[in-house]
Amino acid sequence: MRYHLAGNIPPKRHTIFKSPEDKFYYEQLFGTEGFHGISSLLYHIHRPTQIKSIGEPKDVTPKIAVEKNITPRMFKGMNVTPEDDFMDSRKILLMNNDLKMGLAKPRKSMDYFYKNAECDELLYVHQGNGVLKTFVGDLEFVTGDYLIIPRGTIYQVELKSDDTVFFVLESHSPIYTPKRYRNEFGQLLEHSPFCERDMIAPTFKEPVDEKGEFLIKVKKENQITDFIYATHPFDVVGWDGYFYPYKFNIKNFEPITGRIHQPPPVHQNFEGHNFVVCSFCARMYDYHPQAIPAPYNHSNIDSDEVLFYTEGDFMSRNHIDLMDFTLHPGGIVHGPHPGAMERSIGKKFTEEYAVMVDPFRPLKITEEALKVEDPSYKTSWLE
Repeated sequence: MRYHLAGNIPPKRHTIFKSPEDKFYYEQLFGTEGFHGISSLLYHIHRPTQIKSIGEPKDVTPKIAVEKNITPRMFKGMNVTPEDDFMDSRKILLMNNDLKMGLAKPRKSMDYFYKNAECDELLYVHQGNGVLKTFVGDLEFVTGDYLIIPRGTIYQVELKSDDTVFFVLESHSPIYTPKRYRNEFGQLLEHSPFCERDMIAPTFKEPVDEKGEFLIKVKKENQITDFIYATHPFDVVGWDGYFYPYKFNIKNFEPITGRIHQPPPVHQNFEGHNFVVCSFCARMYDYHPQAIPAPYNHSNIDSDEVLFYTEGDFMSRNHIDLMDFTLHPGGIVHGPHPGAMERSIGKKFTEEYAVMVDPFRPLKITEEALKVEDPSYKTSWLE
């Protein structure tokens, strides 16, 4: 990320900073990895530490149905049940020790605040629109937006549509852009498929100066605990630094193409510890006169592969619906469905959009996933 400044801040950090009414503002370091990782400094009207009460924790550990999986699978996201509450709507389908992922179909805006105290979050907006409100500003979102929310961010989601669907990924490590696309100063290089202009920082909002009882649900170690604070968490008068939520729309990803079929790493958009996230986007197909645009058969010996299908038609797959997940476990060969390779020859362009996650540790399958599985997928390559 790049440096960003919003609102009012003092000319030097860790020094006296007062309001026009001669009242102290209260500084907060917001960052990870002790005092080594990227961070921002926030300035509050009130002390951000004023806890009034703490409730009993609620266990939200996903229930594992398949601990060790070697079977290709498909999960019908269309059949995941919507819920009114934002947090209740999160249905984790696949997970390992590095990440969790699934779908959320909330029907109502949040009337509380939320903080994930152990995971960065990636929310991909499959459909719908609204506002991600945070203590450093607002991000209006639309279909196709990735919302990257660093751990510790206090936020609310305001929905402007009642059919919003998020692909959800929680990462136990920070989510970054690929290191190979950045120089030694952190700037994105000229051959990167996106640049800093595509990454939109929050729009700063005037601070909320309110006292009362404010519910912040805090998630840590698969438990959500209700904290009641004495002041509104969005009382930040200014902030600066490198650590903040941002959005990136999948249609701002500029695909890398070639004369012959390019491998999945050219589609990489983000990375965390032991996983990558790729964006498959509308693009020109390969332009060698003998090119086969469909992907070749391959086996990811060292990683599972998850594809979430979000827009368009998918030339390598038969009988795929939007919102479907496919899981191809490491070590098992997979490739185009029967007829897909032949159909692709001579095609010039694709309008498909999909989010791919490749984790480098095997995924476990939850009970929620089995509720929406299509058991016929594993034999779908038979001619």
